[in-house]
Amino acid sequence: MFRQSLYGLLGAAAAAALLAAAPAAAQNATPDRNLDTLGAFKATGATDIPTVPQNGRKAEAIKKHLAKIKLPSGFKISLYALVPDARHIAVGPQGVVTFVGTRKSKVYAVTDRGKTGVAEEVKEFSPSVSFRIPNGVCFSRDGVLFIAEQNRILSFPAAEFFYESPDVAVGTVIAQGELIPKEDESFNHTARVCRIGPDNKLYVTLGQPFNVPAKDKLEGFAKYGIGGIIRVDLDGKNREVYAAGIRNSVGMDFNPKNGQLWFTDNQVDGMGDNIPPGELNRITQAGQNFGFPWYGGGKTRTVEYKSDTPPANVVFPEVEMDAHAADLGMMFYSGRAFPQKYRGGIFSAQHGSWNRTEPVGARIMFTSLKPDGSADKAEVFASGWLTGDGEYVGRPVDVAQLRDGSLLVSDDLAGALYRITYEGK
Repeated sequence: MFRQSLYGLLGAAAAAALLAAAPAAAQNATPDRNLDTLGAFKATGATDIPTVPQNGRKAEAIKKHLAKIKLPSGFKISLYALVPDARHIAVGPQGVVTFVGTRKSKVYAVTDRGKTGVAEEVKEFSPSVSFRIPNGVCFSRDGVLFIAEQNRILSFPAAEFFYESPDVAVGTVIAQGELIPKEDESFNHTARVCRIGPDNKLYVTLGQPFNVPAKDKLEGFAKYGIGGIIRVDLDGKNREVYAAGIRNSVGMDFNPKNGQLWFTDNQVDGMGDNIPPGELNRITQAGQNFGFPWYGGGKTRTVEYKSDTPPANVVFPEVEMDAHAADLGMMFYSGRAFPQKYRGGIFSAQHGSWNRTEPVGARIMFTSLKPDGSADKAEVFASGWLTGDGEYVGRPVDVAQLRDGSLLVSDDLAGALYRITYEGK
């Protein structure tokens, strides 16, 4: 197994020797050759790590926008880092580096070495690997970084400690072209997210590529878990469809109190400004179906399937969000830096609408839970990225918790990470 053999090889002296011996010819290696080379714990010859400047006019403009963000009393938001196209966030379990995925071809490593609450260094992670929509980033408990791409999943052991080199040891969990059938690759709904469950398995969302799919696509989608959530062992084996009936989930997290998986889902477009609702869902057992494409969001039936009988025992959302607000990343807050009200609840990001006559979203929501683990109520936590005249100055994507209990928010429009802290009593 890759991880076992790699851990046997890892060592500072060995790594330094391999990197020093990088052959110049490897600069012209193909991306697949690079992956094979790195998987063998050898250097590709890459020498440069592009960095992102952290000051200038853009940073000052973002800070001015943040001064207008509305938060509950005692909370403060600040610019943490400039990160181009920032999407989903994985905070390293050792607190050394935070990794940020994108819908393009880069993953970024963000470092606050002085623990000042502001990142001082942002650079590309593993630039010798050619990524394809590396949106989903997540960590295992033993420090392996997983990156879920459009049609591949890679693993990076000890990423927090080997990110300083352009070459980082990498293993293939699911090979290119084997996450979904190649014929189902699309430019639409291809941003995967991942999480490691309490069972130490890797969970991955697979959005289906259509607004509403044709009926002849359903059987093939069901086989691969497209329009659902799959889980696999950390080495990619024993794949199974964990949940189905999901249009396009781009956010999920496990409740640390009971291990249940919650996820957001984006509803059908083109049905009007106010229907169907966005969704925040809870999975209470494997194999549940959440109703799509028979339902376009909540209990709203789709036009295309309104005459068809839905599956039995469809699970409806725990929370119905505003239509077309585009609910994306979510997380359970387990820190102690925020007031008691927020502990154990869910923070989630709304990216903002694109097909609504009056835009809505571009904010952070908070959902409290009842003692039985079900949702209580959702409320706006942070807003102001959508101006009164309908202009977006930011579009939140994901939320993540730093080790000090503060909250990170990613924004792919502004290309930034924000940090929310509590300074009240």
